[in-house]
Amino acid sequence: MKECIYVVEDDENIREIIDLALTSAGYNVKQFSNALDALKSMENDQVDLAVFDLMLPGISGIDAIKKIRETDQELPILILSAKDREIDKVNGLDSGSDDYMTKPFGVLELQARVRSLLRRHAPKAAPIIESQTLKIDKQTRTVMHNGQVMELTNKEYQLLLYLVENHTRVVERDEILNHIWGYDFIGESRVLDVHIRALRAKLDDDGSKHIKTIRGVGYRYVEEVK
Repeated sequence: MKECIYVVEDDENIREIIDLALTSAGYNVKQFSNALDALKSMENDQVDLAVFDLMLPGISGIDAIKKIRETDQELPILILSAKDREIDKVNGLDSGSDDYMTKPFGVLELQARVRSLLRRHAPKAAPIIESQTLKIDKQTRTVMHNGQVMELTNKEYQLLLYLVENHTRVVERDEILNHIWGYDFIGESRVLDVHIRALRAKLDDDGSKHIKTIRGVGYRYVEEVK
């Protein structure tokens, strides 16, 4: 499967150049002209690398990267910006990006930096987690339920994995919201309720066979996990 790369750049001409450079190198590229659309799309996509401009409409590249890092410490992020002062590079790297390139840029260098970031962040041998009815391959992010592949959104996958990995205890609602959605969602429980209902529906769950509600506290995955 081709790696999926998000390109977040408001200049259409530059965005097309980046797209062509990365598509020709064998990657699946998705373009965004602003960070808000990219962040929203990330909720349902499996993204392997993101390229961010800094000066974007709406929220800046720096703020978008900080938002990503609230819940995802692993996604490789490359800043590609015309801001070439040392302080700009320091601020960009300190925000959570893994690399910083300045414009104008060379296509071959861009391709090389992307290859380097993907190599450094290549998943290590990840264990397969199994319960009575589930099999989760963390490396491929594949979930099997009773031998059938489950079609999960990115957030549904993260939520299910977090509950399964913490099956020995009740996971509090605010902890889940913090871990999966970030600090802004603490206290906003509706988004969690919606995703729990969606997971239960996909698990053919009667409400407690897989994910048990502990009223006033949170949730617990109840099947024994190997």
